[in-house]
Amino acid sequence: MSQTETFRTLQRDEHERWQRDGYLIMRHFFAPDEMQILSEEAWKLTYQRDLIDKMNLRCRFQQTHDDADCLWETFDPVIDLSPLINQVAFDHRLMNLLHDLYGEPACLFKDKLIFKQPGTKGYELHQDWISWPGFPRSFLTVLIPLDAASIENGCTEVFPGYHQEGSLAPEDGEYHSLQAGIVEEDKAVPLVMEPGDIAVFDGFTPHRSAPNLSQDWRRQLYLSYNALSDGGDQRAAHYEEFRVYLERRYAEFGLNETYFR
Repeated sequence: MSQTETFRTLQRDEHERWQRDGYLIMRHFFAPDEMQILSEEAWKLTYQRDLIDKMNLRCRFQQTHDDADCLWETFDPVIDLSPLINQVAFDHRLMNLLHDLYGEPACLFKDKLIFKQPGTKGYELHQDWISWPGFPRSFLTVLIPLDAASIENGCTEVFPGYHQEGSLAPEDGEYHSLQAGIVEEDKAVPLVMEPGDIAVFDGFTPHRSAPNLSQDWRRQLYLSYNALSDGGDQRAAHYEEFRVYLERRYAEFGLNETYFR
């Protein structure tokens, strides 16, 4: 991505909305030509069929909304597969934006590319923060759509304001979907975006996504960060812990031949 643009500085009203709502949408953050190159790079990753395997812990598969099939969906992590995506994760414009939000430098914590093929299910309502020891409470995610994100293709929906309540799920070190009724349905905000836009949402902001009912893939890059003072650079440690967690979960279903490539 280009590094010639001037820094983007948040305005006071944007800071206030971030504090109040727990999310922000930034329109036209990246240029169209940059997004075209990034889109082409993401398509190239789908050609690496040797990586796309249900036993490869880098990959995730998701049921279709009618349970007729189970489709590959995600590379997690992804920056080590693509120098360009690695460059995006540390783009000076993103890092400057995050510095504005944190009031200090940001550290990359997690990176994944969700492809969401047609028919694929979405995700139930949840928060990203998990009560693992040391999991940064400053965790937030930058969502970069590579395709237009719409209601039809299952764009992410956020529920503003609830991040102020902290964890809404049991703090037992496990992932939990949030119970029905814990948020007001009429507060849902669909993150309808075009390539070039980005959204940022807090790790405690409840969010979900519906199935992709369109005829096209809905690809989105998710880059998650923590504040420097909240543990520093933890990405390698996180992925080691995540690998152990996944191995345990897979083993619960009798899948003991997992690997990471």
